[in-house]
Amino acid sequence: MDKVSGTKPSGVTAGRVRTPCIGVCSTGIGDAVCRGCKRFSHEVIDWNAYTEAEKAIVDQRLANFLSTCMQNKFTVTDSGLLRWQLETQQVRFNPMHDQYCGLFALLKAGASQINDTDAFGFSVHPPWRAHSLRELFEMVDYEFWSLSDAHHERYLATADLFSES
Repeated sequence: MDKVSGTKPSGVTAGRVRTPCIGVCSTGIGDAVCRGCKRFSHEVIDWNAYTEAEKAIVDQRLANFLSTCMQNKFTVTDSGLLRWQLETQQVRFNPMHDQYCGLFALLKAGASQINDTDAFGFSVHPPWRAHSLRELFEMVDYEFWSLSDAHHERYLATADLFSES
């Protein structure tokens, strides 16, 4: 189900989760969290062995983290216009994710080419307006990685302080 329009997008197979890999993997050089797709190293390694349900859990965690980071700096003012721009500009995005993930894809594809955010259906929160959209994209990308890294450190890399063993 598409969270923007409320309909199932054409060409999306139910239950099929695409890899979030963007071809910039840093787990091969020892990072616990990939700086490209933000998955944990074991998720990158084991992705093809995961069930669709397991892949969906990882995908949803990443989408939620990204959406949270985007909402700290942006507001989608017209989701229909944003969706139209994504399609018109032929930006690859996951229609199963929320509009803020779509906005991230738009900024990734061409932040430096956007002069009028209203024409794309979004605005920048006042404290961030002094920054270019390219700078904001890079800040969000780093915050997204930091959130994934913090999650990894808290729940996977740190021993459970409350366990009896």
